[in-house]
Amino acid sequence: MPSILIKTAEELAIQRRAGELLASVFEMLDARIVPGVSTMQINDWVEAFIVNDLQSRPASKGQYDFPYVLNTSVNDVVCHGIPKTTEHLKSGAIVNVDITLEKDGLIADSSKMYLVGDVSPLARRLVNKTYEAMWKGIKAVKPGATLGDIGHAIQSYVESNGYSVVREYCGHGIGREMHEEPQVLHYGKPGNGEVLREGMVFTIEPMVNQGDSKIKTKKDGWTVVTRDKKLSAQWEHTIAVTADGFEVLTLRKGETIP
Repeated sequence: MPSILIKTAEELAIQRRAGELLASVFEMLDARIVPGVSTMQINDWVEAFIVNDLQSRPASKGQYDFPYVLNTSVNDVVCHGIPKTTEHLKSGAIVNVDITLEKDGLIADSSKMYLVGDVSPLARRLVNKTYEAMWKGIKAVKPGATLGDIGHAIQSYVESNGYSVVREYCGHGIGREMHEEPQVLHYGKPGNGEVLREGMVFTIEPMVNQGDSKIKTKKDGWTVVTRDKKLSAQWEHTIAVTADGFEVLTLRKGETIP
């Protein structure tokens, strides 16, 4: 089992900068994700902004032979949705945009849900409760806590609201590589798993289904959807364990810790 890499203060400063730049990518997108936009347009805007404006690298491009810079997961797509020129966002859709950015050798990873046009109250509730579940997990982070504490905080909140947690995908350590140890499950038992230590950096990114937790992968080998065709939502931040709690490295402008 590969060991968990503890970030130095210097590495954390670089990763913090990567997180700030990544947050600015979402700010660029906020006014642009509207009905009629294609998911490939979103990809192209983000690639140009990261490369040209931020002088950074979109870390997802080429990772595992993935040809694009982000994932766009619409409605019943749980994760890994592929941008397409033929996929135009319709009013009422919900879409997760998942982006990574590398600056000076260190990577930040974040995703955000967008409500497109006139979204139903049920879809809006799923998106909001998933966001709140992510924060339940983040607020469990501190030295001496465990990964199981994070998973339990998320799972108990999700299930108390009538939803289900996807089990097959999880958060992950992140630094010089996009995927490092540890795996951060979004379900679990308090006190179980790896004990958190200052300097650990990982993502928390719960995928929450409106219906059953069962999923399947489409024939393209990437796109993961709900089996029951009900909606799925996801939010993600990159988190550092500090001496007395946590720091959200990808916090966006105007976003506050609940």
